[in-house]
Amino acid sequence: MTYSRLPTTPEPTPEAIAAMQGPAVLEFGATWCGHCIAAQPLVEAALAVRPGVPHMRVEDGRGRRLGRAYRVTLWPTLVFLRDGIEQTRLIRPADLGDIEAALVRIDPAPGQA
Repeated sequence: MTYSRLPTTPEPTPEAIAAMQGPAVLEFGATWCGHCIAAQPLVEAALAVRPGVPHMRVEDGRGRRLGRAYRVTLWPTLVFLRDGIEQTRLIRPADLGDIEAALVRIDPAPGQA
């Protein structure tokens, strides 16, 4: 199985994240991580009903500063932001309901961010 969402943009800077308006999700992981691959269908399903919520996959690992700034130690780690501020996080999510509940915290009404 391949990871369906390879990073396509450079890692955002902490300043760019702080300047974000509205909801957003940072997903820290690695393309070869089995836990990341297993969680991906759940992440994609939860975000499918919230197309207005930006989802940024951040390649993490040794020497990656953003992951260290967010104190990421296990993959995947989903950080749910509202206006650039962390509201909640999930580590190795295994339940669609947990992801949906976290999304409600940052985007109570889908499509109305």
